[in-house]
Amino acid sequence: MASPPKSPPGLPFSEVLRPELAELSAYAPHAGQFAIRLDANEAPPLLSAAARSRLAAVAAEAAFNRYPDAGLEKLREGLAARSGVTPAEILPGVGSDEIITLLLTALSQPRRGSDTVQLLTTTPTFVMYRMSAKVRGQRVLEVPLDEHWDLAETAMLSALRIAEPSLIFIASPNNPTSNQVSRERLARVIEAAPRSLVVIDEAYVDYSAENQLELYERYENVAILRTLSKIGFAALRVGWLIARPEATRELDKVRLPYNLPTLSQTLGVLAVTELASEIDETVRAVVRERVRLAERLAELPNVVVTPSQANFLWLRAERPAGELFEALSARGILVRSFHSRGGRLANQLRVTIGTPQENDAFFDAYRTLVR
Repeated sequence: MASPPKSPPGLPFSEVLRPELAELSAYAPHAGQFAIRLDANEAPPLLSAAARSRLAAVAAEAAFNRYPDAGLEKLREGLAARSGVTPAEILPGVGSDEIITLLLTALSQPRRGSDTVQLLTTTPTFVMYRMSAKVRGQRVLEVPLDEHWDLAETAMLSALRIAEPSLIFIASPNNPTSNQVSRERLARVIEAAPRSLVVIDEAYVDYSAENQLELYERYENVAILRTLSKIGFAALRVGWLIARPEATRELDKVRLPYNLPTLSQTLGVLAVTELASEIDETVRAVVRERVRLAERLAELPNVVVTPSQANFLWLRAERPAGELFEALSARGILVRSFHSRGGRLANQLRVTIGTPQENDAFFDAYRTLVR
């Protein structure tokens, strides 16, 4: 009796993986059950009962047997009206994260004299700029922010002389430092990089005193990122890019078909049109609490509160952030610590603005720990 044929050898998985993956970790929010979560920069649950009922009614009417609108037409119109631009200038995506990957994928032609695509950004800032570029084998140049967490203009301009990046990501307001960068410095960086696309990430712009649309209108090499995730609708995962129509047309070729589910599209339109006043009230409530909590924290000895233009606070205390993080977690309060990076981040915490009760509970615990 003939013996069965031998199975072919297994796929040498490690041999076909990108080598850059070895130094990266998957994005993983902190696990566990916490009575108070102030770690993810989500808005507190402030939607009215009437708004929630309206969202549920619209969701119930969805055609669940049909694919979503592939062209995202109504969503583009709603986001364009909210942003003050035309629908042709809008490219929606699954949060800001997908837009970042679309940009990195489409703008992946190495510049003359370079064998790889180069990305320029700041540090500390939103981690997905770096991660999304690294998994594509692209080179990331990170310029540290200055002592006030603003753009280090001289260093940024020096980096531009060293290497011409295809993309420049600058968050304003910045995550995790909560502040807006200097518009004058940002403008000079944009002017020094006429052949690079400068993407200004405005994820937290609703909580800020000003936006950067003026720079978008003034400079052809500027695009803007925005999202619904920080203003009460994180579950929808709706983000969008504001860019010139010729850019959105090309980027649309990279976008996966039916990338945003029907519920994300229909409820996203509802959020920015009929329920826009609900967003406005959420923003006002968060800003009031941000001011109140910041003022109380600033009265504590040896605590530094960076002036915030976002829905979170950036705090420095003499006690190491790692110790404060663990002690707060033990009390059922989860915040975000960056102590593992060391250096000047070793004493920094990022604290999302929650409900008044959550903010009071955090303040009472933090005050006890820093004393």
